[in-house]
Formats: sequence, C-alpha cells, structure tokens
Amino acid sequence: MRQVGLILEDGFQLMGLAALAAFELANAELGAAGYRLTVLSEHGGTVRSSMNAGIETVPFGVMPDTLMAAGELVPSDISPGLREFVARAGQEARRVAGVCTGAFVLAQAGLLDGRAATTHWAHARDLQQRFPKVRVDEDRIFIRDGPIWTSAGMSSAIDLTLALIEDDHGPALSRSVARKMVVYHRRPGGQSQFSAMLELEPRSDRVRRALTHAREHLRNPLSVEELADAASLSPRQFSRLFREETGQSPAKAVEMLRLEAARVMLEEGRHPLDVVARDTGFADRDRMRRAFLRHYGQPPTGLKRSLRLMEEEAA
Repeated sequence: MRQVGLILEDGFQLMGLAALAAFELANAELGAAGYRLTVLSEHGGTVRSSMNAGIETVPFGVMPDTLMAAGELVPSDISPGLREFVARAGQEARRVAGVCTGAFVLAQAGLLDGRAATTHWAHARDLQQRFPKVRVDEDRIFIRDGPIWTSAGMSSAIDLTLALIEDDHGPALSRSVARKMVVYHRRPGGQSQFSAMLELEPRSDRVRRALTHAREHLRNPLSVEELADAASLSPRQFSRLFREETGQSPAKAVEMLRLEAARVMLEEGRHPLDVVARDTGFADRDRMRRAFLRHYGQPPTGLKRSLRLMEEEAA
C-alpha cells in the first residue's frame, strides 16, 4: 500500500481536498493494494481553510511515498520547518506534487529549480518573478517533470490525481475513478487552462448569444452580419457593442474560438489536420497554420508533437 500525504497550511483552499477524494475512490477498487491517505501539517492539530473550515492533521513524520502540497488563495512564505520537510521529500519521496498554488511551496523548498512547472494562471507570473529558475508554463492543466508534479488551479487537482493514479495502476483504474467522480477522463496535461468564452467575458445577453452561436457553428463563415443577426442587432450596432464589451473585434474573437476548438481536437489526437481545419472553420490547413503561428508561436504539427512528447514522458 502506497502512502499519500497532503500538506495543509492555515488558509488552504478546500478544492485541494478533491485530490484525496480521487485516491479514496481508487481505494474502493484496490483494497489492500491501494493508498493510505494522511493529512499533514508541520505541528499537527486543526488547520483552517480559507473558509474557516477546520481539518484535523497529523505532524510531519515518516516521509510518504507521494507528498502533495495544497494551495492557498494567496500564496505565503512557508516556515523553515515546512521548507526543510518538503526539500527532504525531493530526496526521499518517490513523487512530490504541488496542487494549484502549492507550487509556491515546492519552489520555496528549491524543488522546482530548473524544472518546468505550472500553477493557477492568476499566480503564474508571480511564481516566475519570485523564482526565476523555474520554467513556468501558465497555460497547462498539469506538468510532470521527473518526480515533480504541479497543477493549475481548482478542479485541476482532480486531473493531477487521476494522472498519478494512472501512473501507479494504469489507465483503466484512472478511467473508473473519473467515471465515479463524474468528470472527464482526464484532461491532458498539455490542455490549456483558459477558455476563450471566459476570457472574452461579455456583459450583455446579446453578445453572449452571438458568441454561443459562433461556438456552435464554427464551420459557418461567421460574418459580422451572421453574428449580428444572432444578437438581434444591426451589423454596425453589433460591431460597436461587441468591441465595447470584449475589447476584441468580432473577427478576432471568432479566431480565438476556432483556435480553442482546433487545439482540443489536436489534444484528443484522433483527427487529421485537414479534418481539424474543416470542422473548426479555418477552411484549409494553411489558414489554420497561420493562425496557430500568430497565437501559439508554433504550427499545429508542432503543438501536436509537443503534446505527444508530454504524454510519452508522463507514461
């Protein structure tokens, strides 16, 4: 039985506990071959979340097989005792993982120096500025670099844990746990944290209707006239309102939606580039390639190759 220890500090984010929920469900199928779960803190006792909910913990002791550090809403400096324990885990534990802003705990212990890592997108630039030796990628759900794992924010704790379970016991168990948690099995580590619809954040129902129409009809030309009709506005009124609410032109927003859909299809790995271009409305591979170069700095083939390499490294 493998031991998993999750470190909590006062102010921890409750969503981080979802990681233990995934291991708990794995135990239901594995039985004696499963995981022994321990909630840790430096001194033991009650640790309070950002919502003031108390969780009982045990003090640091024997190093677990897998040590995980939960995140806080606002990352803070860690104590010398916590820093020493996490640094020691880099030598003694088989794996160390930072959930959400738990990456800051790993970074303060020196475990991320020279490694690729991610964290919640809202804190990624701060992580990079505070720890310049870390290769921060703010656009990943989770990253594995050798024995060190880090994840993005909130629900990505589940994706990270499903990947850890798959690393230990194979994809069949991971898929079974995902089904029981009623989540997608599992988002690839290379999948973007961002949603184009969320990033645009329109205020009015009319602009939201136009964006929803665009996302559901990507194979259409999606001219300003078509989008304006979906919003029940004249093309001139629609263009002005759209830019006021999103800061983007309709054409740029449509390209973002097409790119997001194309990237998801590439991550799924089952579609030829011609099919991806057609189904996402780029019309042809060359037009899609130019859009990828503008937005991602690499062509679709390069992104697909990078995702495949990441999956192979995680295997």
